[in-house]
Amino acid sequence: MSTRLKTLLGASILLGLAATNTAAAHDQGDWLLRFGGSYVDPTSDNHEIVSVDGAASFTFNFTYMMTDHLGVELLAAWPFKHDIDLLDGTKVATTKHLPPTLTLQYHFLPDGKFQPYVGVGLNYTNFFDEKTTGPLAGSNLNLGDSWGIAGQIGFDIPLNDQWFLNADIRYIDIDTKAKLDGASLGTVSIDPWVYGINVGVKF
Repeated sequence: MSTRLKTLLGASILLGLAATNTAAAHDQGDWLLRFGGSYVDPTSDNHEIVSVDGAASFTFNFTYMMTDHLGVELLAAWPFKHDIDLLDGTKVATTKHLPPTLTLQYHFLPDGKFQPYVGVGLNYTNFFDEKTTGPLAGSNLNLGDSWGIAGQIGFDIPLNDQWFLNADIRYIDIDTKAKLDGASLGTVSIDPWVYGINVGVKF
């Protein structure tokens, strides 16, 4: 996790704990909307020829509390844009992706001042708008879509009866089959950690 993300995470915890003396519970039937930013940090050994760089974007999610402890969340985002480099660092392409993810969550302390949860679910990643540059300029790069398992840990910190702060970390299994001018380049294993900082509202 980057130093900036650690700072934001620490500030979120301190602000939340300082701002509230009573906990606002997540109850059965509640809808939770969280919105903020996320950073996608791919594994460092994506592929034997190329490397997919990290990217940040605006994200939001909806959670429906089926019980006081169980919720189902849908993650959505503004497109992430990634640079693609050769292993020597030369930029050769860019791509965008959308990562809708459906997650079943378990909330340990839905009525606490600090409300941690874990989740597991299914991710679908749609790659689009691939563009080549540098040594690959003029070539046609195609990245196939991906289905994979996603895991999540996170927490909410109530500010009042309606608003709360949130941070989460996800691991997503993202593998895409790459083609250059129709020829297979094999599988690019992106498999990122995703770090999110959000503001939430309950209704």
